[in-house]
Amino acid sequence: MSNLSIYIINRKVKLIAKLNSSHFQFELLNHGEIIMKVKTTLEDIFFLENDKILIEKLKQMEKMKKTIEEYSNVSGITNHKILQKFIDLQIPLEIVASLAVIPLIEIAWADGKIDEQEKKMVLNSITSLGIEKTNIEHELIERWLEHKPDQKLLDAWKSYIHGICEQITQEEKKQMEEELLKHVYSIAEASGGILNTGIGNKVSNREQELINQLQSAFT
Repeated sequence: MSNLSIYIINRKVKLIAKLNSSHFQFELLNHGEIIMKVKTTLEDIFFLENDKILIEKLKQMEKMKKTIEEYSNVSGITNHKILQKFIDLQIPLEIVASLAVIPLIEIAWADGKIDEQEKKMVLNSITSLGIEKTNIEHELIERWLEHKPDQKLLDAWKSYIHGICEQITQEEKKQMEEELLKHVYSIAEASGGILNTGIGNKVSNREQELINQLQSAFT
């Protein structure tokens, strides 16, 4: 069992204990069951079972080879050192894809709603950033523009990032943050700010608050 798995398991056990403490209940699981729950928590939240396209992409990624090239293809991450670290930590392709996409969809939905004009601007923005329409990352973002994310999606993302950060160096943390958040400001400017207020800073207060939350996950 990797150190990352042990760390996330411990966090999950504490969460289960906290949630059930008021009822004086605790679900006892063996290691195999806990590992399976940890693996599927973020996956289940991100790949919505009622969205056939998201499920199709999940199945597609599960069949892909675990190479640096494939990790880059599904996430848009170009730093080979960070990609290799994901491989070394045995983080599945589909999880890496969700780690890259969640900040973008969270910032797109930061002000609570997205109209058709904003959707087009967000999609045009990510295309201009080099995320092509044929990329899995682009397709995942496009699908999530149809689903307003629940708070638990961001919570799961932050928890997973915390777990990874426990296993890497400060320099690797910095590089990972740069890679995962490199397009966030561009999406914020496309989806909020000037569209909602008409004047002033293109990044709204709510978007800046969310950006601060995303950044804090790496500390």
